[in-house]
Amino acid sequence: MPLAPDLEGTQCEPVSFAWARDDVLLYAVAVGAGGEDPTAELSLTTENTAGVRTAVLPSFAEIVTAGAKVDLGDVDASRVVHAEQAFRVVGPLPVEGRVRVTATVTEVLDKGSGALVRTEAEAVDASTGEPVLTSTKTLFLGGEGGFGGTRGDSAPSPVPDRAPDHEVTYRTTPGQALLYRLTGDRNPLHSDPEFAAKGGFDRPILHGMCTYGFTTRALVATVCDGDARRLVAMDARFTRPVVPGRSLTVSVWDTGDGTVAFRTAVDGEVVLDRGTAEVTAAAPSA
Repeated sequence: MPLAPDLEGTQCEPVSFAWARDDVLLYAVAVGAGGEDPTAELSLTTENTAGVRTAVLPSFAEIVTAGAKVDLGDVDASRVVHAEQAFRVVGPLPVEGRVRVTATVTEVLDKGSGALVRTEAEAVDASTGEPVLTSTKTLFLGGEGGFGGTRGDSAPSPVPDRAPDHEVTYRTTPGQALLYRLTGDRNPLHSDPEFAAKGGFDRPILHGMCTYGFTTRALVATVCDGDARRLVAMDARFTRPVVPGRSLTVSVWDTGDGTVAFRTAVDGEVVLDRGTAEVTAAAPSA
């Protein structure tokens, strides 16, 4: 059976998700925090450093909403590719919390060779019902196109045609994917050599969301002056896989009015593209 009919507007049942401080600290370390200099990102990696208050990398939003999944029908899982990811937080994420998450398919596009399915997940506080964050995931489903749907418009790249205002390089470790999988994504593509070979890879590849997390750190370090609470929204497109152990170079452009553009590359080849982010002018109160 192909892609589920009338998929747009489909919603999953609400799922609950809770996290604690250790989950937040593990996530930060899994995306490289403290790897270059253990004393440089203590707000992300420790809970008992004098004068330092633990902060949450806002890309943790995807971890919060990952369990809310809409049934896409009987599709070939081996041909599903994570194409884009975005989030928006209402305020700084707390170091511990409990939410209810509901995901809704907001768009289905016919790309010919496949279908592009965009799903928006909303997380609300389990006790108050107040919005906490939204997370938008776009999947490319190979072989599911050609159904006569809308193809969608092509928007110009937000990245300016000039030198970046900031550039940061982080090196991933050969075991980076083994660490990141402990945050919840146990896809064997990132750990099992035999499974990776079936997908056409010489070795297990890095999670796209791990690259995304490294990029989030670069944005915090540059345009947020090291304050993770200032990054309120982020959106980017995955373009190439990354092999653990390679270095990620994040280029950032200030585009005015609290917005920035960015891309991430490995040896000059772009792996995360068309990036945009929103930054508050001053740290909001927790």
